[in-house]
Amino acid sequence: MNKFVDVLIVGSGVSGLYCALNLRKDLNILVVSKSKVSCTNTYLAQGGISVARDKNDVDLFTEDTLRAGQYKNDLEAVKVLVSESMYNIKRLMSIGVEFDRDDQGELDFTKEGAHSINRIVHTKDNTGESTAKALISKAKQSENITIYEDTYLIDIIEDKEMCIGAILIKENEQINIYAKSVVFASGGIGGLFNNSTNQRILKGDGIGIAVKHNIDLKDINYIQIHPTAFYEEEKNERRFLISESLRGEGGKLTNINGERFINELLPRDVVSEAVYKEIKETEVSYVNLDIRFLGKDYIINRFSSIYNECLKRGTDITKEYIKVSPAQHFFMGGIKVDLNSKTSMENLYAVGETSCTGIHGANRLASNSLLEGLVFSRRAANMINDSIDKINNPVVAVNNLNKSLKELTDENKKLAIKTIRHCKINN
Repeated sequence: MNKFVDVLIVGSGVSGLYCALNLRKDLNILVVSKSKVSCTNTYLAQGGISVARDKNDVDLFTEDTLRAGQYKNDLEAVKVLVSESMYNIKRLMSIGVEFDRDDQGELDFTKEGAHSINRIVHTKDNTGESTAKALISKAKQSENITIYEDTYLIDIIEDKEMCIGAILIKENEQINIYAKSVVFASGGIGGLFNNSTNQRILKGDGIGIAVKHNIDLKDINYIQIHPTAFYEEEKNERRFLISESLRGEGGKLTNINGERFINELLPRDVVSEAVYKEIKETEVSYVNLDIRFLGKDYIINRFSSIYNECLKRGTDITKEYIKVSPAQHFFMGGIKVDLNSKTSMENLYAVGETSCTGIHGANRLASNSLLEGLVFSRRAANMINDSIDKINNPVVAVNNLNKSLKELTDENKKLAIKTIRHCKINN
C-alpha cells in the first residue's frame, strides 16, 4: 500500500512530537511509533530540563556543558542550545507542562552533577512523563497530525541520493510512505545493551539505516554510562534509573564500608569510573546512595516516583540505602546533523538521541537531553516550514523509479515480519 504525506516523523518521544507540533498546521503529518506512543525514553526521564536562567547564566551554562563534554563539543551548537533554552521551556508551558514552583510562584530550579548553579526545571521526579503526556495530548488534538502505533521502520525510500519516504510494517503489512520531508526521531541504542536504563525497543534503527545509505555519522564511540541505576541481582527488562537529582539534593555515595569516595556532583563519566573502581576493590557489585537525611515527608513529595518504584523492589529509601551500580544510559553520537537538524541526505532530518548535534561532546551534561530534543526538533520544524513548498511532490519521483522502489519481495517481506515477531517476543 502507498500513502502520501507532507512530513513523516519516525518516533514519538519529545523530539518527534515537539517537531510535529511546531510544523505548519496546513501540513499533513504522520508520526509513527515502534510500540505504544508513550513507550519512549522521554517517558522515563526523571530529573528535569536544563535552562539558562537569565543572560548572566548563558556563558556559565555554556562552560558547564563544554567542561562536562571534555571540550569535544561543537561550540556553535552549544550556543544555540543555551540561547534558545528558555524560549522552549516557555513553549512547553504553553502546551501544558506544569513545572514545579517555589513559595513565590517562580520556577523551582534544582541542581545536578557538573552544573555550577541551580538551573534545572522539573515536575517532581517525573519530568519526562509529564512532558510526554502534554505533547501526546496536544498532538492527538491536532487535526493535521496522525499517529501510527506498533509500526516498524524497515528502510527509507531513496531516489537520486534524496529521501522521499520510508517503508513501514504495520500489522504485518507493508506500507510505503512517500513524504516531502522525513524526520528520524527514533531514539538511541540502549536496547542493544544487556545492562541499560533505556526502553528495550531502542536498538539504533535510524543509525543502521543511515549506515546502509551512506548517511554521515558522528561520534558513535561516545556512549554515556550513568553511575546510579538501581541494583538488582535479577535484572528486569531494563535497569531502573536513580536520577541524578537525588545527588543534586545532597545524596551521598558510599562504598560497602560506609566510606564516601567521590564528589557526587562531578560529571557522570567521572562518577561512573569511581563507582566501578569501588565495586572492583570491594568485590561487591554495588555502592550505596544515601538520601535518608532529607526526611521522609520531603523524599516522598519530591521523589515520589523513585520512592514508589524502589518500594516495589523492596527498598524504602526513607529508611535504607539505595543500592546502585552503573548502566548504559545515553548515546552522544548518532546521525550527523547541522544546526537545523539536516542530515547529509536531502530531505532527511534527525532529531533527539538518534542525531548528533555535537552539543554533548564526549559526555552529556545532566538534563541536557530533553532540552536538545526541544531546541533542535523545533529548528528542524522551522526549516521544513520554510523549505517544504519548494520540494517536488514525491509522487513525481515515484513514477520515475525502477527497481529501487519496487515492493519487498515475498521472501524479504516474510523475513521482515519474522524479525518483528522476534523483537516483540524478546522485548
